[in-house]
Formats: sequence, C-alpha cells, structure tokens
Amino acid sequence: MAVMNKRDSKAIRTIRHRRVRQKVTGTISRPRLCVFRSLNHIHAQLIDDSSDQTLVSMSTLDSQIRGKTNGMVKTKKAEIVGTLIAEKALNKGIKQVVFDRGGYKYHGRVKALAEAARKAGLEF
Repeated sequence: MAVMNKRDSKAIRTIRHRRVRQKVTGTISRPRLCVFRSLNHIHAQLIDDSSDQTLVSMSTLDSQIRGKTNGMVKTKKAEIVGTLIAEKALNKGIKQVVFDRGGYKYHGRVKALAEAARKAGLEF
C-alpha cells in the first residue's frame, strides 16, 4: 500500500470503505444499497454480492432525473434518487436492503438519500 499523507481524503475514504465492506455484504434476498457521491452527482445501486450483479441503479445523471433537477440543491437531488431507487426496488420485489454508505459520513446527501429510501418503503 502506498504511503498516505494526512490530508489525502480519497485514500482515507477508500480505507474506510474497505473496512465497512468486510462486514456488509448483499444477498439476493437482501441486496446492498451502495452509495457513491461525487462533487456534483450522487449514484446508488442495489448489488447482489453473491452473484456480483447490479439489480437496480439510479443516479442524478439518469434521464428520469436529469431534466427535473436543474437549479436544485444537491441534498434535494439525493432525496429524489433515494425515492426513485426505492420505487424501482419495490417494483422488483426487493423490500429489505443493507446500507453501504461507501466510506462517507452518514450526513448530508448520504443521509438524505437513505432517509428518502426508507420513507419510500425500503427497510434497512
């Protein structure tokens, strides 16, 4: 492993994510809701780790969301993504998931996405 500076936040997040992923795995009955947050966008996927398949995915770059979110705050965009991924999951018969925050703090956009998904019907 490379030597890391104290301020290298990407490397620190990667280490934190690996540590969480040792404990959190998704199955077909309870897939993993994985969140990735970039500077301007947020992505969420439901992943079955036993077969290495993405079951459902949604992001602010998808055509369903892209036109509607112009001028919105990033937290509001994350809420929309959380609601839509929950609706897609419920349509596929998925009601329970394991939440993988991707090494990010449970705060801001990550928290908004998780709470919106819970409100829309997902259990975790």
